[in-house]
Amino acid sequence: MHNLKNIFLIFCILTTGFYTHAADKEKILITGSSTIAPLMMELARVYEKKHSDIQIDVQTGGSTKGIVDQRKHISDLGMVSRALKANESDLKGYLIARDGLGIIVNKSNPLKNITHQQVIDIYLGKINNWKQLGGSDQPIVVVHKADGRSTQEIFLKYFQLKNSQVKANIIIGDNEQGIKTVSGNKYSIGYVSVGTAQYNESAGIPIKTLSLDGKIASVENVKEKTYPLARELNIVAAGNKNNAIEDFLKFALSKEVSPIVKQYYFIPPGE
Repeated sequence: MHNLKNIFLIFCILTTGFYTHAADKEKILITGSSTIAPLMMELARVYEKKHSDIQIDVQTGGSTKGIVDQRKHISDLGMVSRALKANESDLKGYLIARDGLGIIVNKSNPLKNITHQQVIDIYLGKINNWKQLGGSDQPIVVVHKADGRSTQEIFLKYFQLKNSQVKANIIIGDNEQGIKTVSGNKYSIGYVSVGTAQYNESAGIPIKTLSLDGKIASVENVKEKTYPLARELNIVAAGNKNNAIEDFLKFALSKEVSPIVKQYYFIPPGE
C-alpha cells in the first residue's frame, strides 16, 4: 500500500510538471484556407522543433474564415488562397506561395483535355453524360466547392458562372475531400489546387488533372505563367502582432522554407 502511494505521488508530480510545461507554452492560432493548411502545418512543425516554448495550432474552414477570424481577433494569423480584395485593405497580406486551380477526373477517365466552354456546360448541366465528350455512356457526377472557399470563388469568376447556376451533385469543403470524391468515383469531375492534385497524383492516388484549352495544369506551367488559372496563397494579419507571431511569420516567409513550399507542389515567392 505504501508503495502504491509513492507511485501515485510520483505520477502526480510528473503529470503536474507536464501540464504546467504545456500551459507555459505561447500559443499561436492560424485559421483559414484548407489549400494552405498542410503546408502551414509542416512549417509549424519545423518551427516548433526550434522553439520549444511555442505551440502552433492550424485550423481549416476556408479563406473566408481566415478573413473573418482576423477581423474578429479570433485567430493570430489567417490563411487565404487568393489575392486580397479592395474591401479587405484593413488586412495585410503576405505572399507565401503561388498555385493554380486544376480540373480533375478519375484516372480511368479517357479524357485528357477540356475546353473552357465544356467546363461551363458541365457545371450548367448542359453536358451531363460522358458520351458527349467521347467517353462512356455514364452520367457526369459534378463536384463543386462549398461557399466560403476561395477555390470556388476563383473557379466561378474565371468561368463567369453564378453559384446559383451550378448544377452540382456533390458539394465538398477542402481539397482533400475533392481528391477523395473524384478518386472514388469513376464518373466524377471536380476542381482543386494544382499543387494538391500533383501531390496526390505523385502519391499514386487515382486522379488525373486535365489540360485546359490545351494548357497543361502543372506547377511548372503556373510558375512560367503559361497556365491561365493561377492564384496567390497568402497569410493575412490584422494590426500589430506580438514578437512570437512576428517571428513565426518571418520564418514562414523566408527563403529558408522554399524547399518545404516546393515539397507541397507550390511555387515560392520570387520564383
